[in-house]
Amino acid sequence: MLDRELKKGSAELLILSLVDDRPRHGYDIGQLIELRSRGVLRFNVASLYPLLYRLEGRGWIRGRWVERAGQRRRRYYRITPTGRKVLAAQRDGWQEFVGAINRVTGIAHA
Repeated sequence: MLDRELKKGSAELLILSLVDDRPRHGYDIGQLIELRSRGVLRFNVASLYPLLYRLEGRGWIRGRWVERAGQRRRRYYRITPTGRKVLAAQRDGWQEFVGAINRVTGIAHA
């Protein structure tokens, strides 16, 4: 598992990236992070939902309750225009950070 602080520092970028293409509910977000990272990254409910509430409080995502027949209601999150600007800035910052680490450590892109 990756260092907790490293995961914490990238959590906003991960969540905003996943809700950028379409609305998703919290469980789906957590599952996609684990699936796409091949199990390296995992967010338990106790840490994921407070993050979603914080992003919503900042106005970066917007949640909406959806009820479907035969299922319990779920809160779907979608990115806001402000969130898209933040996501673009975070992506740029992340690329710059990774590039700097690669230059210092001599790690080449795989």
